[in-house]
Amino acid sequence: MAKSNAVRITRAEPERPVKTKAQPAPGDLDRLIHERVRLAIVSALAARASLTFNELKALLKTSDGNLSVHARKLEDAEYIACDKSFAGRVPKTEYRLTALGRRALERYLDHMEALIRATRAAGR
Repeated sequence: MAKSNAVRITRAEPERPVKTKAQPAPGDLDRLIHERVRLAIVSALAARASLTFNELKALLKTSDGNLSVHARKLEDAEYIACDKSFAGRVPKTEYRLTALGRRALERYLDHMEALIRATRAAGR
């Protein structure tokens, strides 16, 4: 039999990052906090002991309805607490971040920082 002098050429597969536990997946973000208005609410409440509905509305530059819907979702998840009272005859709604909400925000921020580090490392 005659030997073939043909050279076999193989195409290298592009490198794909291997996912490890150290590399966070973007899809693993806390979807409840990840939404822009809800992230703004928990961030604002992390910086202050409490904020009224009107203070949050002005700070976030959002409508009554939008703030109400997002605050309710955070309240249902027990990330924030809502206290309703009256100042004279005027209703006052005040929000504060719960311990569970603070832990959720810390996890979210840690996850985002890990994503940033992994993305920057992959670009080098």
